[in-house]
Amino acid sequence: MALSDHVSFAAIRHLHGLGPGQVQTLMRSHLKAGSYRAWRKRIRQFGDRRAHYK
Repeated sequence: MALSDHVSFAAIRHLHGLGPGQVQTLMRSHLKAGSYRAWRKRIRQFGDRRAHYK
C-alpha cells in the first residue's frame, strides 16, 4: 500500500495500525536502497503539494 501514490499514511494506519515512522522503517528494510530513496523523494513531493497526503 505504501508504494501506491493514492494511499495516505492515515489509510495505512487505519487498516494496519502502522504510523508513518513504522511504515518508513518497514519500507527501508524491504526495499533496495535506491528504491527507498526514490520512494521517500516521491512521498516528500506529495507532502509539499498536498498536506493531507503522505
